[in-house]
Amino acid sequence: MVGPCPAQGESAARARRLPSDAGRAALRRAERTARSVDGQICLKWMKAAAMAAAFVFVPSLGGKGAVAEMLPQLTEARYDAPTRHYPHAVLGDDIEYSALVLRDSAGTRYRVELPADGPVFEDLQPRLWDVTGDGRAEVVVVESHPTRGARLVVYGLTQTGLREIAATPNIGTRFRWLAPIGAADMDGDGHVEIAYIDRPHLARLLRVWRYSAGELTEVAQTSGLTNHRIGEDFITSGLRDCGDGVEIITLNPGWNRIIATRLVSDGLQTRDLGVFRADVGLGDVLSCTDPQ
Repeated sequence: MVGPCPAQGESAARARRLPSDAGRAALRRAERTARSVDGQICLKWMKAAAMAAAFVFVPSLGGKGAVAEMLPQLTEARYDAPTRHYPHAVLGDDIEYSALVLRDSAGTRYRVELPADGPVFEDLQPRLWDVTGDGRAEVVVVESHPTRGARLVVYGLTQTGLREIAATPNIGTRFRWLAPIGAADMDGDGHVEIAYIDRPHLARLLRVWRYSAGELTEVAQTSGLTNHRIGEDFITSGLRDCGDGVEIITLNPGWNRIIATRLVSDGLQTRDLGVFRADVGLGDVLSCTDPQ
């Protein structure tokens, strides 16, 4: 299973969808990480067998810190192998993806292939986010199961290679999706939290999960918030820190008010920032300039 990755479907150098209104820097990063790369190592992911494949050996020169310093950085990520066998079509078309292609700073490429007719990557673009808090990027994706709906999955490099290092549970029903927002230490406790909207067209739940000890644990949720409308090929939300802590920026269900949410000791605290205008977007708000 180790060898050059198949070239089929890789002529499209970038995914058709890129997020917008998640911040200009995030958009530029998505454009940089959507490049095609030369094949070196393939990872065929067999979920049914719970296979944690390890194809890259990194020698240790000492303790855990020494190994971490030697690991290369994940620098590029894109989807490949388009498929139509999961016809949810909430992101502008009925095309999803069954493969994830990654590259690290040493030039090694990894390919995660989902089983045929199984889950798909129902997503806009893989995200290079630091989830473990070690200053190194992991890859965060949305994976949807044919009968159980979406879940958030984190892939990362370890001493033994690329692994799925954490995931949320599936929503539980076919054609139920989630829209990621961002990852940061949102409450200053030293652990990274990930925020997303669970079913932005239906339940409209903001859910926050904390990564700790190799697991994602839900720490808070609140209803009445959204960041996506059916048919749009972008997500309207993001994170900001204007000097007094991280805020999660989303919209109300009517798409006419901008809502800021903060993770506090007893849950989530929200405040209304003002009128949302679709022609303006969230760029100014994410840069700490609120509507007048």
